[in-house]
Amino acid sequence: MSRDKFKEMRKDLVKKLVYEGVIRTANVKKAMLTVPREYFVPLSYRDYAYEDHPLPIPAGQTISAPHMCAIMCEALDLKEGERLLEIGTGSGYNAALCAEIIFPSDKEREGLIVSVEIFKELAIFAKNNLRKAGYDDRIHVIVADGSMGAPVRISFDKILVTAAAPDVPAPLLNQLNNGGRMVIPIGSEFFQELYLVVRDIHGNIHRRSLGGCIFVKLRGKYGFTTS
Repeated sequence: MSRDKFKEMRKDLVKKLVYEGVIRTANVKKAMLTVPREYFVPLSYRDYAYEDHPLPIPAGQTISAPHMCAIMCEALDLKEGERLLEIGTGSGYNAALCAEIIFPSDKEREGLIVSVEIFKELAIFAKNNLRKAGYDDRIHVIVADGSMGAPVRISFDKILVTAAAPDVPAPLLNQLNNGGRMVIPIGSEFFQELYLVVRDIHGNIHRRSLGGCIFVKLRGKYGFTTS
């Protein structure tokens, strides 16, 4: 399929998500229009890149449906120049969307994005995708147990968790700045609710459900078992 055809399909998908009220802000719309999702799925699934459902990626994981990516970006309320921690790099697509908001392609680059992936195979897949799509210089991919937070001595303005946890991992709360936001699926291994977790300027934690969802399991010390 040609690049122009993918671009038209991307425009149609974004138009649909705007109409449905999923995309509400200009920066999320621009990111969804800019990032080529076809670069972040296995070659055999590229023709389905702009259908609004999850797709398989290596290590038995999935790339989230576009509407879910948009919901998470909207809930994070990302701003230029912020520090973002992503837990679960997956294919790299979510990180690329966030990069388009934090590091707009048409402006001087500031801010920081660290993405932690527990599966080495998947981290390599994501790095290759990010390189092909032109985002590898904006996103630092680290192989580690993301349920333990990022293995760096800094805190973050926003945290995005793209795998389901039994509860909010304490190490992630410890890396969230006052005034910061975290988006995370919480629940059982088979069904969860997507939560917006806010640390207010006084350090108090507030949670709000954004609705039901189904994500792959978060692995590691504060996630589910590896079975």
